[in-house]
Amino acid sequence: MGRYALYGCSLIALTTAVSAKAQDQAAGTSPAAPSAVETPAPAVPSSQASAPGDIIVTANKRAQSLNDVPLSVSVASGEQLKARNITDVADLAKLVPGFTYTESAFATPVYTLRGVGFYDTSIAAKPSVSVYVDEVPLPFSIITRGATLDLERVEVLKGPQGTLFGQNSTGGAINYIAAKPTDTLEAGATVGYERFGKFTGEAFISAPLSDTLGVRVAGRTEQGGAWQRSLTRPDDEIGDKRFSTGRVIVDFKPTSTLKFELNVNGYIDKSDESVAQYIALTPLANPARAGALNAAPRALDNARQADWTPNPKPRRDHSFWQASFRGDWEFTPDISLTSISAYSKYKHNQRIDPDGVALNDYFYHTTGRINSFSQELRVGGRIGPNFNFIVGGNYSKERTRQRDDNSFADATSAYQFTDTFAALGVTGFPPFFGFTDRDKQDFTNKAVFGNVDYTLGNFILHGGVRYTEAKTKFQGCTQDDGGGTLALGYQTVLNSIRVPAGLAPITIAPGSCVSIDIPTLSPGLRTATLKEHNVSWRAGVDYKPSRDVLLYLSVSRGYKSGSFPLLAASDNAQFDPVTQESVTAYEAGFKLSVLDRTAQLNGAVFYYDYRDKQLKGRSISNPDIFGPLERLFNVPKSEIKGAEIQLDLRPTPGFNVSIGATYIDSKVRGSFVNIDSYGTTRDFGGSAFPYTPKYQIVIDGQYNWALSEQLGAFLGGSLTYQSDTIGALGPQTSYPYPELNSLQGLTIPSYALLGLRAGLETEDKKYRLSVYANNLTNSYYFTNATRITDTTVRYAGMPRTYGVTLSARY
Repeated sequence: MGRYALYGCSLIALTTAVSAKAQDQAAGTSPAAPSAVETPAPAVPSSQASAPGDIIVTANKRAQSLNDVPLSVSVASGEQLKARNITDVADLAKLVPGFTYTESAFATPVYTLRGVGFYDTSIAAKPSVSVYVDEVPLPFSIITRGATLDLERVEVLKGPQGTLFGQNSTGGAINYIAAKPTDTLEAGATVGYERFGKFTGEAFISAPLSDTLGVRVAGRTEQGGAWQRSLTRPDDEIGDKRFSTGRVIVDFKPTSTLKFELNVNGYIDKSDESVAQYIALTPLANPARAGALNAAPRALDNARQADWTPNPKPRRDHSFWQASFRGDWEFTPDISLTSISAYSKYKHNQRIDPDGVALNDYFYHTTGRINSFSQELRVGGRIGPNFNFIVGGNYSKERTRQRDDNSFADATSAYQFTDTFAALGVTGFPPFFGFTDRDKQDFTNKAVFGNVDYTLGNFILHGGVRYTEAKTKFQGCTQDDGGGTLALGYQTVLNSIRVPAGLAPITIAPGSCVSIDIPTLSPGLRTATLKEHNVSWRAGVDYKPSRDVLLYLSVSRGYKSGSFPLLAASDNAQFDPVTQESVTAYEAGFKLSVLDRTAQLNGAVFYYDYRDKQLKGRSISNPDIFGPLERLFNVPKSEIKGAEIQLDLRPTPGFNVSIGATYIDSKVRGSFVNIDSYGTTRDFGGSAFPYTPKYQIVIDGQYNWALSEQLGAFLGGSLTYQSDTIGALGPQTSYPYPELNSLQGLTIPSYALLGLRAGLETEDKKYRLSVYANNLTNSYYFTNATRITDTTVRYAGMPRTYGVTLSARY
């Protein structure tokens, strides 16, 4: 903790210094003597916002002051996001205490809020934290990468959602609000260059085409930035970005009560994949077959060290586009009808090397696609001075297709068949180097919802309810890769059971499904349908004695739908889905504007009763050929207790500081027996959730001052801290590998990251030059630790980076 305290002191010293400077300037401004010539005021380069609590948000699907919203909401403007270099959903960890991002071993992003998240790696994994752009859902985490383009603001809602937003979620909702067409011609561009040769460029143009028609076009590209080096090929680097995204928004307002908005957006991503750091040999099968892996170099305490197979190189080739159409009709002065329709299409082609070595211990080529349609129709508004309401319905339909080709020519499991059957006296099997997983899923969701707010003096009563029906159709299997070895092996195993039982022998052709239906002792495609329904709800009461004080109590229940996995299955029972999970959340909070409205203090305490938490664990398949294999499970009972505090200060013009902290205590209640990552059966009762640090702190401060009448300067800094957590349900102790024990296994240690920024801006805000440094102290940290067949690996965060940006706006 010593070095983290030092970082904190550094930031406090920075903010204290700029605060003192601001106070000195204020103290030295005495009334001037009368003069015939008016002296212009000094330039202050950034806009002076109103009091912190006056920020306008749409968390309740209507415009409200943040201080009037009885929810825990983190908000940042587009300018604030740019100042903090937040260009991806993952970067929200710099802004939102209680939010964590995990780089999964198979490149599917995992978002967690207040300890609620779903770690699954298939592209069809629906998140516990939903992401929206202008209330349009992005139903799968894998398609959220382009959401942060050209923003007006972002709102992060914590706790179960469902009575207002289009998707049920147990963790929360992230709603990005895109910048809209303007009434006058505006344009802007930003270019940047960063350490490791990364170039970024972003631009927009917005204009009225007529009195009733406006358009805004925006685009962004990121190129370069390879920052990891191969341990075995020192001249080989990886990590280049090749990501481009764009958006066109057209607004049409034929009358004062009718408006339409068309939003067409998309992205192309051909970036390198993140690669892992190999830290320990943890063989899945016979350790005698791990000689080459044991000799492979480890990567320890240096973020840039990693390794991967050079050909083919781990890389993405993704594309996404979406069109949404929104209509709003105010058919009375206080009541409006809103329709939001959206269609999106995503293509997925990805080569992943998660094992941390230059050998082919495990290489993964996944292809797939997603088609999604959603429709929301609602009526909302005000009846009389005290009653607000929303009533509506949602419909969505998604189709996903995925194929994973797995290869592991250098893995111990590549010899599993030949070694196992040789011991039984059966020979003649060719080498076994890979297999294929594939699935098809069709999702249909229907929901109706209503939400009301009623003001009674200084009290406001809230109520909301949502009924949802969800259906998921699944087809999937693990199949032979076409070489015939896996098919022949399963054929031999099954016939050794079938023939003594009086069943006819079978033949499994190369390329066929091999995962077994145990009751019939036959391989084949697993087909299943999951139908679910639920009622989510929310009730609460606020006390608002003045515009500067809000006290609230609420209780809510949210659901996340069940899910089928795509994984390496020995028997088809591994494809069994997890059923829907639920969170009943109890929360008490306050929002206070204090110190003559120059400070905003928000806080909350909460308790989550978590039922049927969805979790990826392990089980022994029948027959047991490969040892413990992955499978999804429901944890019957668990809980989360926590508290958070947020302080936003604006003591003098030009000086802002924000301090946020979250405490989260997560725990599995009762008994939950499962198999850990290394094959040991454990009772995980009392264990904390993975990827859920107990403490998180986010501090950010900036001071703007005038250098002259035309030019101003700014200086800012940020500090983020999170305590230790673990990369699997834990604790996991007494590992069967001495090398792993010395490295604390799957523990993800605490870390703190310090960032600084400074720059110049013209008084009219047309031009801005900024320099910045992230991870200034070059701390080594990682966001995930996991086992990949024969290796245990880490995913390191980036080392110190620094860069410069230049912006122009007209």
